[in-house]
Amino acid sequence: MEFRFTTADGTALRVVDTGPRDAGTTTVLLHGWTLDHTSWDLVAAGLPGRVLRYDHRGHGASAPAPPGSATIAQCADDLAELLADRVPSGRVLLAGHSMGGMTVMALAERHPELLDRVAGVVLVATSCGELAGGTLGLPGAVARAVLAGEKAANRRIAELRRPHLMRRPGLARPGLRWLLFGRDADRRHVARTAAMVGRCHPASMVAFRDSLDEHDRRKALAELAGIPCVVLAGTEDRLTPLAHARVLADELPHAELAIYPGAGHMLPLERPAAVTTHITRLLPS
Repeated sequence: MEFRFTTADGTALRVVDTGPRDAGTTTVLLHGWTLDHTSWDLVAAGLPGRVLRYDHRGHGASAPAPPGSATIAQCADDLAELLADRVPSGRVLLAGHSMGGMTVMALAERHPELLDRVAGVVLVATSCGELAGGTLGLPGAVARAVLAGEKAANRRIAELRRPHLMRRPGLARPGLRWLLFGRDADRRHVARTAAMVGRCHPASMVAFRDSLDEHDRRKALAELAGIPCVVLAGTEDRLTPLAHARVLADELPHAELAIYPGAGHMLPLERPAAVTTHITRLLPS
């Protein structure tokens, strides 16, 4: 079932809710920056029970983020509101990819009372902070030039008045393949990713980029103590390199760390069977 959910500040989110409503545990899949709920299609197809997905504000078919609300903290508040409305009781399993994983950390920070209901957490290609000034795996001088170019481009993108970032997302495929995927990327997955990025709202995308740089929730990870957790990472991830996954594993000593050689940032597309297996294993029997 697909429907619109309106948050407290009037932002309409596209939500997809599948599986039996009376399932004991609901799996909630949270997508990454510039993507949408369809990034989880290959994973969701293999999950048992009830699965809830949605597009973050400013992404996919959700409404643009009102000024000042394109933040990871607001994403956590949106998640808390959606759970209160659609999953008011029962257990939940939270799986977050990239910014979706950061949203889970922000939920732990801002709404710790909800964690009593969380049966498990799966953190996919994500980070608890220190993202500002990342090198994308490039030499220092080259990385600085690329990031300066990104900032200049984002200033222009923020001024766009059209609803979607790109009219011809196919043109972005080569760059996205390099940035987001590891070896032997499937061109269909690259095309799907480019289409998602193309649907992102321009000004929202830029504002969320600033929130990513400000993200610092290492201390919030303590709230997840006692909750079964898995951290998944690809060795060729340029956006949230393996070192970020190791920090998460250090801060969550009870968590399992699974590393995928040759994979990049898009694990829900590059390694969907593995991601599905890890989520399923955490579901209460």
